[in-house]
Amino acid sequence: MTVQPGWYPDPAEPTTQRYWDGEGWIGAPLPVDATPPPGPPPAEPEPGSPAPAGGTPAGPSTAPGTPPGTPGSPAPPQVLGPGVPPPPVGPGVPPPYGQGLPPHGAPPGPPPGWPPGSPPPPGWWPHWTAPPPRPHGLPLASFGARVVARIIDIGVVFLLNVLVNGWFVWRFVQEVEPVSRELNRWLMSGGTDPATVPQVSRQADWLQVVILLIAVALWFAYEVPSVANTGQTLGKRLVGIKVVPVLETEQVSFGRSFRRWNMLGLPVFLWSCCGIGFLIQLLDCGLSLVDRPLQQTLHDKRAQTVVVQLPRRTTTPAGAAGPTTPTTTPPGSPAGPTTPTAPSGSPGSPAGNADTPTDRSGGTES
Repeated sequence: MTVQPGWYPDPAEPTTQRYWDGEGWIGAPLPVDATPPPGPPPAEPEPGSPAPAGGTPAGPSTAPGTPPGTPGSPAPPQVLGPGVPPPPVGPGVPPPYGQGLPPHGAPPGPPPGWPPGSPPPPGWWPHWTAPPPRPHGLPLASFGARVVARIIDIGVVFLLNVLVNGWFVWRFVQEVEPVSRELNRWLMSGGTDPATVPQVSRQADWLQVVILLIAVALWFAYEVPSVANTGQTLGKRLVGIKVVPVLETEQVSFGRSFRRWNMLGLPVFLWSCCGIGFLIQLLDCGLSLVDRPLQQTLHDKRAQTVVVQLPRRTTTPAGAAGPTTPTTTPPGSPAGPTTPTAPSGSPGSPAGNADTPTDRSGGTES
């Protein structure tokens, strides 16, 4: 791809223009707002040669055919592509930015310090930032919206546990409280023999397992079916976010919803191990802060899902009339056909028929 010969702004000095013969710059520069000759400039003698007839002084020039990139040779003009005319010359003419750029968004302006109204320098490619992803045409949900939805879901699951799991928790507290008092007394007395440390009963161990099993089962029953059917739990519905697959357009399946949940639900069994389960859940949810570009958590990546923000619905109150556009007739335009109004009492008018006296037999008086 070559640039057609012609006058172009000098990349080394944007306030001047020079002639490009297809291989290199030739001739002396002219002001950028001057009207150049229709063809190439006259050949100039080499430095040190006698002046041509007519007394025109010879100035420095670039030899024709100088390959671009050699020392002392300015860079060639920007190559725009086949069939694309060269950029116009003159002050105030906007440069042809954006040619060949991706279709998303407008590219930024010229590099810092570049004179306004001048074409971009050769080889200049503006820095272009890809637009944020929009899975299924919807923006990604923010981290704050996801946290609020999760807090609401935790509150709902907690209430379910109070109703279903409350009795088991009360029995567990009864089993552990005496042991806790003995342990505090043993520590205050300065006990050092591990054999004398009070131990919880076997029943307390079984109660702890039952409590965790019921809690996990309630969380599973609350979240997995709702996400599989609609992509939303109660918290997500209130906040206005939804779980959707990354690639597919149908609803999240039950298997995908289960794979997404088990990355958060199964670590519940590790809560009793020095809080390791809670730490795993915290790291899982916090991954969306650093993940790019889809802002996925670990359970999102496991199920290949993403959380999007749904558009807010605007409801119009019942009986509220929308804005109407008044119909006006321009001055001087012909009036449309109108229906004549019959005078009161004339035949054919409703009022006339009502006012016409009638006799008792129903006939009309003549």
